[in-house]
Amino acid sequence: MGRLFGTDGIRGVANVHPMTSEMALKVGRAIAYLSRREGHTPRILIGKDTRVSGYMLESALVSGICSMGADALMVGPMTTPGVAFLTVSMRADAGIVISASHNPYQDNGIKIFSRDGFKLPDSKEEEIEKVILSDDLSEFHAEPEVVGKAYRIDDARGRYIVYLKRSFPEDCSLEGMKIVLDCANGATYRIAPEVFFELGAQVIPLFHEPDGKNINLGCGSQHPEGLAYEVVKNGADAGFAFDGDGDRVIAVDEKGDVLTGDHILALCALAMKRQGTLKNNLLVTTVMANLGLKTAMKEHDIDMSFTQVGDRYVLEEMLKKGSVIGGEQSGHIIYLNHHTSGDGIISALQVLRSMKTENRKLSELSKVMKVFPQKLINIDVKSKPDLDTIPEVKAAIEEVEAVLGEKGRVLVRYSGTQKMCRIMVEGPTEHETELYCTRIAGIIADRIG
Repeated sequence: MGRLFGTDGIRGVANVHPMTSEMALKVGRAIAYLSRREGHTPRILIGKDTRVSGYMLESALVSGICSMGADALMVGPMTTPGVAFLTVSMRADAGIVISASHNPYQDNGIKIFSRDGFKLPDSKEEEIEKVILSDDLSEFHAEPEVVGKAYRIDDARGRYIVYLKRSFPEDCSLEGMKIVLDCANGATYRIAPEVFFELGAQVIPLFHEPDGKNINLGCGSQHPEGLAYEVVKNGADAGFAFDGDGDRVIAVDEKGDVLTGDHILALCALAMKRQGTLKNNLLVTTVMANLGLKTAMKEHDIDMSFTQVGDRYVLEEMLKKGSVIGGEQSGHIIYLNHHTSGDGIISALQVLRSMKTENRKLSELSKVMKVFPQKLINIDVKSKPDLDTIPEVKAAIEEVEAVLGEKGRVLVRYSGTQKMCRIMVEGPTEHETELYCTRIAGIIADRIG
């Protein structure tokens, strides 16, 4: 059996291994078991996004946790960063998020936070996985008199909203600003509109009526075109599209132009440098970052460090190098001065803070970075063999790299959460990037698709 944990927890199709009630029960048991210590009743906090399968998995997790003598704290629909915050705030032993992020509703996942609000390192996930797969916890079940209890935390959303508002300067207000929010029919559907409204903005919410199956459906950070239309239509100052679990955000300026996570990183890192808060003058990002971000940071004498794809690796590098800002092109951005996890709402507030303090429109701020043409194609694959062992694929990549030279680059990798190969090409023109990316993708699809 392969590893249960991918780059972002356990993920798969709901009610199909490994995302089954049986597996969730085992995960709950394992986390509760590993949280035990003498004279202490473990408390495990659970939040979820709006997928219909979340009820099923939540119930199974709670059952597993309680069977081991631990208590379950259920906060209901909550963003991933919200669970991270609440885990620390409520002094829980661990936090669990039931979500598949930006994936369609048919998928679901389980992500785990440690008691300090950080995602678990590989070593801890391996420890949990070992306990799950050993399947020998029955002898450790709690005696009837110490079976755990389940509690619903009714004020969880309010606690988190207060926390988010505190990340915005007290002497700054959003009064007079019109903001459009695409909540992806996900975990931000109530939280985000309330935060921006309470900070003084006129809020126009979109996709904020989840039904269990419409999460991320033609909306959210993966589909910002509807948001862009509404920003222009309503004459808004800016728009923000979150993903299903609220840890990502994509921005739209007042002209309707879409700004990726790279734009947000560029303008916020520069603002922090001006404010004197860019610790160690360092921005951390991944190898997927657009070349335009690297060029912009070099022009403003800001150092950069690159990691493999995945916010967990960005965070590890930030902690290692002493950086307070890092993130991904996808809009997953971490501000360690404010949170232990990427938070789409905090990211949006930081963009608005820059607009207010510098008294500039978002379209002007985003000019700090010129985007290099980039093409990304995702190919579904049946397996994930080492690409270097496929001569045709290796030759195609090397050929494109030789043609582009220093004017572009090629990045081909497998998704850590899906059976998918991602092909990314950057180059001097749209035509070239499209041509070369399509060529490599076609060969990959033919060989392992």
